[in-house]
Amino acid sequence: MIKRIGVLTGGGDCPGLNAVIRAVVKSATLKGIEVIGIRDGFKGAVEQEFVKLGLQEVSGILHRGGTILGTSNRDNPFAYWVEENGQKVQKDCSDRVLANLAQQGIEALIVIGGDGSLNIALELMQKGLKVVGVPKTIDNDLMATDYTFGFQSAVDTAQDALDKLHTTAESHHRVMILEVMGRYAGWIALYAGLAGGADVILIPEIPYKIEKVAEAINARKEKGKKFSIIVAAEGARPIDGEMVVKSRIEGRTDPIVLGGIGDKVANDLVDLIGLETRVTVLGHIQRGGSPNAFDRVLATRYGTAAVDAVLNGETGKMVALHGTEIVTVPLEQAVNQLKKIPLDHPVLLAAKAVGLCFGD
Repeated sequence: MIKRIGVLTGGGDCPGLNAVIRAVVKSATLKGIEVIGIRDGFKGAVEQEFVKLGLQEVSGILHRGGTILGTSNRDNPFAYWVEENGQKVQKDCSDRVLANLAQQGIEALIVIGGDGSLNIALELMQKGLKVVGVPKTIDNDLMATDYTFGFQSAVDTAQDALDKLHTTAESHHRVMILEVMGRYAGWIALYAGLAGGADVILIPEIPYKIEKVAEAINARKEKGKKFSIIVAAEGARPIDGEMVVKSRIEGRTDPIVLGGIGDKVANDLVDLIGLETRVTVLGHIQRGGSPNAFDRVLATRYGTAAVDAVLNGETGKMVALHGTEIVTVPLEQAVNQLKKIPLDHPVLLAAKAVGLCFGD
């Protein structure tokens, strides 16, 4: 029987990480298994930054945002930056990770992360490590699971912002544009836009025509509605254009940093609608803060299920939500492809049925 497991959080932070850690530690401890936390994602596995986690260490963290272990989205052990002869070079340090884990007596590793971290977990599995993945991202773009934890909390944050923007938009007769995260998928924009009473939602899955957006706003004006709310996913793009790239950060799993679609839409609308526009970029506020009740429950279920998967020999798997059940799926099914919004998704169809414009 396995006596000691490791746990790490990788990639960007999101609400619910501590809830998963807590569930892993409490569930494992009650089963007589020791838990070793690994600091700052896979960096800690390379640099031997380990910490014992017991009931005391996870007391009072259920509601806390962030992660008590720290995280990183730049430290891939298969392409790890090291200094040699005064220069930074990338080296494969995966064998060092395996040796460090073995030295700690860690027999299996629970990786809490998104596509990048779970890809690394898959590669380590292929080198013989027993791993179980837990799906984490506010973007909800991981395949093989209905929901990732953190998504619903991010939607709540965006919806709350929309509620506030509504009053100022109506008071000043303006078009308010809220730019939200989501990378190459529009889940946050769709759910928040529908829940927050947006008039226009722009998502990567449906390239938009700015003229169609203007038509929707002008139609509202003709009916006496002198304001409009637009939600734009950061990966949205015009039908004849590309996504707006803010910058590139080398060393990350995905070096592209999206941002600026809100300003682009505002500038393109200036001569078409005759109303002032204002842009709010929600940014990392969506990642921070306490998880909502849904994510606390989901994160707890994922954490306990991950421990069960290790004990049942279901390694090389990711825990996932299918309907109301937590199941395990092969890691290969979860990575290397993004879960985008199907054009026949019921939430998308409901949004169109109540008259929301998607610029198509």
